[in-house]
Amino acid sequence: MTYLISLLKEIVKKRKLIWDLSKADFKKRFVGSYFGIVWMFVQPMVTVLIYFFIFQVGFKSVPPVPGVPYVLWLIPGIVPWFFFSEALNCVTNCLQEYSYLVKKVVFQVEILPIIKLISCLMVHGFFVMIMLIAFGLYGRIPMLTWLQIVYYSFAASMLALAFGYLSAAIHVFFKDMAQIVSICLQFGMWLTPIMYHESMFESRAPWAVSLLKLNPFYYVVAGYRDSMLTGNWFWERPKLGLYFWLVTAVIGLVGLKVFKRLRPHFSDVL
Repeated sequence: MTYLISLLKEIVKKRKLIWDLSKADFKKRFVGSYFGIVWMFVQPMVTVLIYFFIFQVGFKSVPPVPGVPYVLWLIPGIVPWFFFSEALNCVTNCLQEYSYLVKKVVFQVEILPIIKLISCLMVHGFFVMIMLIAFGLYGRIPMLTWLQIVYYSFAASMLALAFGYLSAAIHVFFKDMAQIVSICLQFGMWLTPIMYHESMFESRAPWAVSLLKLNPFYYVVAGYRDSMLTGNWFWERPKLGLYFWLVTAVIGLVGLKVFKRLRPHFSDVL
């Protein structure tokens, strides 16, 4: 707990440095690219179009929310997932990428995952704007619950950071960790009801619904859809919210403990 408090104080103390490095990291992604930031949107938008044509045009999927087109139901689920998967991948590789800073004795390496996370949040901000534009084009009237996207983005950030501290520390010594994280994210996407609704299991395998809800990211996806589609507030899911923050806190504390234990050896290996 003392380590966590000291880390929070360090974050507050070096907030300007963290912000400047995050902006530099965001800009660095598009250096040397002719189309620059455009490439950031190509793959996700193509992915959305593929799922749209497969599930709505091909399979004629019935929208889980009456009166809501499938694409509008899909976007609030897939946008936070794009952010979470990118953030976890980037945080996992951050110590390798910034090895020259890790080797500096005076540099607080614990802030590197936070720098990567903020950089990914900047990208996520663009996707949230695209999501809002898509809802506007379909004639959806803005609701006050749309403001909850800030809260659920924060929740996704904390979960990515919790896993990220653990995976980043291990990746320094076990290079296959990045591939393991990528594979787990592929499974995670299908274990989170993003392209489908969990109600499809209610008649055939009711236990599967409870199993899906054990995935902490279920809370974030459900929250995005509550905010954008149904107008439900986050306090209307008290048990799920409590479970999410408890799991995130446990994973985060374990990740920080492992990070702290392995930190003295980072510079030797890198």
